[in-house]
Amino acid sequence: MCNKVNVLNKYIKIYNFYIFKCQLNLLNTFNKNTGLAMYSKTTRNIHVTVISVYLDGYSSPSNNHYVWAYRVKIKNSSKEIVRITKRHWQIIDSTGIIREISGIGVVGNQPILKPEEHFEYTSACPLTTPSGIMVGSYTMETNEGIIFKVSIPAFSLDSPHDTIQIN
Repeated sequence: MCNKVNVLNKYIKIYNFYIFKCQLNLLNTFNKNTGLAMYSKTTRNIHVTVISVYLDGYSSPSNNHYVWAYRVKIKNSSKEIVRITKRHWQIIDSTGIIREISGIGVVGNQPILKPEEHFEYTSACPLTTPSGIMVGSYTMETNEGIIFKVSIPAFSLDSPHDTIQIN
């Protein structure tokens, strides 16, 4: 009986993953310039925008190796100077497995953003499944030493090797 419950729970996780992914696809904004989906979220007047793209040339579906690049833009629309001190990611593959990644700053930097300044960077994410979702947060600090979290919007990692069927 316990094994049946575990199998059922696994299928529920996968089902919830696909429902969430479909909701993400309905909520994202389509960038007319690039043709890519753009995901945005604002916390304390810090705007985080993400675009992801599947990297066919770096992926090997026959070996269950799929790779995406993602570009992040962080814009400070507040009246405070802020510094990005940490990052935290949850990477969820299409089987529902969650991988957590935390670290100092972003791409080896702890950028300082004055009001109306922005910082952009590109990174990559490999998975062993043909699709997934990333979501996370940045820890930021003001010049006055106030520490706060800024949400990174959930965004979809889609490949042409995954077919989603909704009943």
